Amino acid sequence: MQEDELPKRYAGYSPCYRREAGTYGKDTHGLYRVHQFHKVEQVIVCKSDPAASAEFHLELLRNSEEVLQALNIPYRVVDVCTGDMGQGQVYKNDIESWMPSRKGYGETHSCSTFHDFQARRLNLRYKDKSGKNIYCHTLNNTLVASPRVLIPILELNQQPDGSVIIPEALRPYMGGQERIVKG
Repeated sequence: MQEDELPKRYAGYSPCYRREAGTYGKDTHGLYRVHQFHKVEQVIVCKSDPAASAEFHLELLRNSEEVLQALNIPYRVVDVCTGDMGQGQVYKNDIESWMPSRKGYGETHSCSTFHDFQARRLNLRYKDKSGKNIYCHTLNNTLVASPRVLIPILELNQQPDGSVIIPEALRPYMGGQERIVKG
């Protein structure tokens, strides 16, 4: 591809499978760590420029924050230390949402910058203005993953009678329904 074709922004919805689910630890029961889930993942492919990558990282992070703000879910953004980052990640933020049952925050979103690590593995390059082949930079963002995001939605909106108020942002997708009641 040519430099002027960048950046490219993608989003995909996919089923995901976690091999280690249910094998150990405190998160083996309930909705927090399940074997199969679905997510919306965002990817940006951009030119090899650390400053541009940093700006795109902020764009992706804002997208996740806007989702949580629309759902009225309290959250915090965490800078992940290098010892906790995965292979090839240059910078990473996790977003942790408030989960009353955990009496704390739990990770619901993750945003990562890879610079050219993924691009080298994919041989993903572009031609700069001089015609030289350059490896792209890539960024990934888990915009939303279910069922993990359901934990704060359900817990923060449950009423004393057991019903759940549907966040206003979700009502158009629920046929205008305002409340989930035991039926």
